[in-house]
Amino acid sequence: MSSDSGYTWRPITVDDTDTFLRLRHALAEADDTGDHFGRDQVTETFASSYIDFPRGSVGVFTEGGVVEDGEAEGGEMVAYCYLQARTAADPVHEFRMSGGVHPGHRGRGLGTRLLEWAAEAVVPLHLERFPQAPLSLNIGTLVGHTAMEQLFADQGYQQRRWFNTMRIDLGRELPGAPLPEGVTVRTFAPECSEDARTVRNEAFRDHWGSTETSPEIWQQVTSGSAFRPDLTVVAYQDGEPLALVLTEEFDEYRAATGKRDLYIGLVGTRRSARGRGLASALLTQVLARARAEGFDTASLGVDADSPTGALGLYQRLGFRAEQVWVVQSKPIGVGAPVV
Repeated sequence: MSSDSGYTWRPITVDDTDTFLRLRHALAEADDTGDHFGRDQVTETFASSYIDFPRGSVGVFTEGGVVEDGEAEGGEMVAYCYLQARTAADPVHEFRMSGGVHPGHRGRGLGTRLLEWAAEAVVPLHLERFPQAPLSLNIGTLVGHTAMEQLFADQGYQQRRWFNTMRIDLGRELPGAPLPEGVTVRTFAPECSEDARTVRNEAFRDHWGSTETSPEIWQQVTSGSAFRPDLTVVAYQDGEPLALVLTEEFDEYRAATGKRDLYIGLVGTRRSARGRGLASALLTQVLARARAEGFDTASLGVDADSPTGALGLYQRLGFRAEQVWVVQSKPIGVGAPVV
């Protein structure tokens, strides 16, 4: 733990959930990210085995007052950063980073110090997993935030890949997309979970920045509080899983906007089944179900340069881009001193 300039720096713990949530809400509102984080998502983040919170996280807190027993009470979290390892280094271990600074505490150098901390803290965490592989730090930032873009440029980050957040109004007429002959659709159930993971891993093997989803991560996804198994579907032909649409619903988004949005977390088709219209057919089925259940919109994120032409597919179905995100990336010299 360290304390300077009116702030205390220390690892984030589960006891910080309330103040962490307040900070995330402030960031979502100030930066218009649409990132409405809920208590369940915080709890699930703390449970991840790919985030080492004691060594791979830091919270910046205002210095607290004094309680009756004379001990200093915890202050409010005004900035944070945590690091998330990947399941593979293919060929680079692209360590993911999440972080932010409360709008009322910007311009004081906290963002710079967080990035400096991350570049140092990530090295031992990387060496424990993939000691022979090169290392980079990656984070997604919203395009158009000039000060943020300058911060990362000053720290040696480069903009590498662009992604669109897209949304469709479910009140509009949805296009039809029939299933190919011989294909059946199953609503997600535990007995088809491994089939769905197989589809996910093969479908995204040629996508930028994607690594294998391990059984552990898949279990976390499909048991998460936001997961909607009743609106998640797997396509089969002759008993072979071919395609997948996985969905989630975030209560915090509904609380913040007054609207129900179905988040489409995954759309994937195995290579051997591409070009048959499976993704379109599954998506239109899911969207129709969502509208019947009372959802107002559906949203998703897509690589602007997806090798499968996903951006065009979503546009044809009626999705429209709302935001553009860019992956900021910085190579880290493993074993080299951080200055």
